[in-house]
Amino acid sequence: MSPHAAPGELRAWIERHLDPLEHRDAAHATSDFDLTPNAFPNEPVELVPAAVLVGLIQRDHGFSVLLTRRSDTMRRHTGQVALPGGRCDPGETVWQTALREAHEEVGLHPDFVSLAGLSSPYRTGTGYLVTPVVGFVREGFSLTANPDEVADIFETPFGFLMDPVNYEEHERETPDGQKRRFYAMTHEDQYIWGATAGMLRALYDRLYGAAVA
Repeated sequence: MSPHAAPGELRAWIERHLDPLEHRDAAHATSDFDLTPNAFPNEPVELVPAAVLVGLIQRDHGFSVLLTRRSDTMRRHTGQVALPGGRCDPGETVWQTALREAHEEVGLHPDFVSLAGLSSPYRTGTGYLVTPVVGFVREGFSLTANPDEVADIFETPFGFLMDPVNYEEHERETPDGQKRRFYAMTHEDQYIWGATAGMLRALYDRLYGAAVA
């Protein structure tokens, strides 16, 4: 189904292609290493559970996705575009984490989010297993950036993010001299890359991949 389809039909179709909230299958995770052959660490790693919210907001042009630009004072991933989220607290489910972090980072109250399901978990090179939690954000919400974590809040059209033509493969050299390839795309003046682009690309593959009916 086209990402520009009628909102009601598209919403139901997206929900059918997601995993239920209780489902977590790390064995089928995508990762930072998928585009770099032989770069995945061979040794077993105990991954830290984390979650992000893929917040879908209905606009006149269709759905858009809520994104942030991280604060320039953050210790890691300074200034990068990100989905609201973070590590899970003890005893939390991934969707509880996604809702809590979105509330803490951008002031999105959980009452405005209708959870739809889970996209493919994503393993980062920094040792996290991130579960994208997809939710639909209803009208009437207000947002306020937490200046300690977020420099900017913006939206990117869902149709743009679900178009594979917009994904490029870029390459950077890591501090230890290894080269790493990753997905990246630019919308207006926002450069979306790394884990965030990887998770969005994995959502595209889940919804619109060749094997999807």
